[in-house]
Amino acid sequence: MNNINKMAIVTGANRGIGLEITRQLANQGWQVAACCRDINQAAAALKPLQDQGLSIELRKLDVTRKGDCEALAKWLQTGEQQVHALINNAGVLMDNQADGSADPLQLDPTMAMETFNINTLGALRMIQALTPLLAEGARVVNVSSGMGQLASMGDGYLAYRMSKTALNALTKVMAARLANIPAGAKIRVNAVCPGWVRTDMGGQQADLDVSQGADTIVWLASSEEITTSGGYYRDRKPIDW
Repeated sequence: MNNINKMAIVTGANRGIGLEITRQLANQGWQVAACCRDINQAAAALKPLQDQGLSIELRKLDVTRKGDCEALAKWLQTGEQQVHALINNAGVLMDNQADGSADPLQLDPTMAMETFNINTLGALRMIQALTPLLAEGARVVNVSSGMGQLASMGDGYLAYRMSKTALNALTKVMAARLANIPAGAKIRVNAVCPGWVRTDMGGQQADLDVSQGADTIVWLASSEEITTSGGYYRDRKPIDW
């Protein structure tokens, strides 16, 4: 797909993998709407990229607020702008080993609901708001985690794991739902595990840097190789759910 002047929406774009996704797409010629809750932090992070002449516009957005998602859609409509890639990257890991909440027997259900509201329902709100604006051949990429894989599910971090397993289910359902909306549009919806990445969430002991973590996400958003929908990927290869 010719990426010049295509529009990508990236949530959680102010740091870590989201910031790197924004950088890589903009370097490929995309227009990127970099969306995040903390507008001041994001402005400082994105300024070096904007100073390079990259087409990046900062948009304040909280994925837990339906009104924010709808306001983004209205802004795009006002500019008669279609969406060619929606990357649902915003997410949190709230389970904390230090206070014992990583133990499923100690998990506060309220914290699990807050995690789910961001990691899973945030992506749902974005897809619902932006589906009318998805262009032919558009890509929806949900940034999941291997910690949500049923095939290798382990102990601990129950809130985070459940939210990512549910995000994987959302991916499959929306891949089927958007298969023919509109007819012949060939919209692809896929999930990706970026791997263990050195970010605030992943920690400095992680295996991968942010460029490696963003690679498969950007590939799913932009490559002509992507013809399947409803898949789950790591290192540009399908993985088990």
